[in-house]
Amino acid sequence: MEPTMIELDHLVKKFGDLTAVNDVSLTIQRGEFFAMLGPNAAGKTTTIKLLAGLIKPNAGAARICGFDIQTQPLEARQRLAYVPDFPFLYDKLTAKEFFRFTGQLFHLDAARIEKNAQELIARFNLGDYADRALEGLSHGTRQRVAIVSALLHDPEVFVIDEPMVGLDPQHARIVKDVLKECSLAGMTVLVSTHQLSIAEEMADRIGIIHGGKLIAVGTRDELRKQSGASGALEEIFLSLTAEAK
Repeated sequence: MEPTMIELDHLVKKFGDLTAVNDVSLTIQRGEFFAMLGPNAAGKTTTIKLLAGLIKPNAGAARICGFDIQTQPLEARQRLAYVPDFPFLYDKLTAKEFFRFTGQLFHLDAARIEKNAQELIARFNLGDYADRALEGLSHGTRQRVAIVSALLHDPEVFVIDEPMVGLDPQHARIVKDVLKECSLAGMTVLVSTHQLSIAEEMADRIGIIHGGKLIAVGTRDELRKQSGASGALEEIFLSLTAEAK
């Protein structure tokens, strides 16, 4: 039986007296495009960091393709790509050098790195920037570089936090198209965002997190029924989060 690609199992994360993630459980399957929505300080980014293994939970577990991110980190991360809302890049490297560095971290051979990088550079309109130092690039261009580096090793699971930060409409469209193509090809995509339009346009299922709790999960139609709202996702979101206060 194929393992669940993303599994959050009763995750809890506390910072002092604040419970940022409160008993969150969720499963996401292969090829699913899942959007995690929530207002500011709802717990979205903390949940993502727990899933990526950047912080340790106080209770519960997070698994990638069946591998526990805390106890089996190498196996889990080999199958995972993660792009934070403000990705760290090595500014003195060029984009191509950064891609080679990233590919080597995943033990890709030089030919595969070159092939994948060239295809992705063209797809993300990075040809004019590939040989320029990262420190001189705009935030939106750096965001595209981060996404390309994450996709180089053909991950099974792609987790991205606020993917459209700093992107102009043209490049936001490219990122949306690539993410959807990836999910249709079998990659599991988890997007954390407060932009409802991304979820409404692209997601197979949507999870709404509020006050550290996952208060609703489902398709747009399922969430509409749960909320009792008849309008767009904005109305559904506002109704559900108001009820959870």
